[in-house]
Amino acid sequence: MSILEYNGAAIIAMAGKGCVGIASDTRLGIQAQTVATDFRKVFKMNDRLFVGLAGLATDVQTMDQLLRFRQNLYELREERQMSPRVMSNLLSNLLYEKRFGPYFIEPVVAGLDENGKPFLSGMDLIGAPVYTDDFVVSGTATGNLYGMCETLYKPDMEAEQLFETLAQALLASVDRDALSGWGGVVHIITKDGVISRELKGRQD
Repeated sequence: MSILEYNGAAIIAMAGKGCVGIASDTRLGIQAQTVATDFRKVFKMNDRLFVGLAGLATDVQTMDQLLRFRQNLYELREERQMSPRVMSNLLSNLLYEKRFGPYFIEPVVAGLDENGKPFLSGMDLIGAPVYTDDFVVSGTATGNLYGMCETLYKPDMEAEQLFETLAQALLASVDRDALSGWGGVVHIITKDGVISRELKGRQD
């Protein structure tokens, strides 16, 4: 088993029409043993920017704290909020400079840029980024998530439809993955604010 699969995770980010959504499961496990069902994997950096971290749970929490520290330094110096693209580049650089002893995480960055346009990116554990216009997935259920996203995704979805698509894709995917599930959380980022909803999933 890869160290990236030790705790289990499933994260999706998807673009809509003037909005973007990010969803994750809530399970924390030690291989097949479930330890907690309320573990946070998606973190709000500001009102227009979320970061999802799949991988080793200890590194997820470490990276969350490190990103907040670096974001605070940026905002003090620049006197403006960090954009999704800048956060993606920061995260990529943080991971790459530790490439010989990496953080075992595969991040997803989702947000709205200065013009209100959706921004999505994902990367591997050494920070090699991928930028997409539709959806990006990460975690132990990626095969299932890709299949569901390719089936359900439609361009230019409104916020409510985007929520429904994300929720259905996540819940259907984690049902076929033993290492993720036990509920979920979906965040929809619009120009007017963030809508967050919790999902009840199968408890097995």
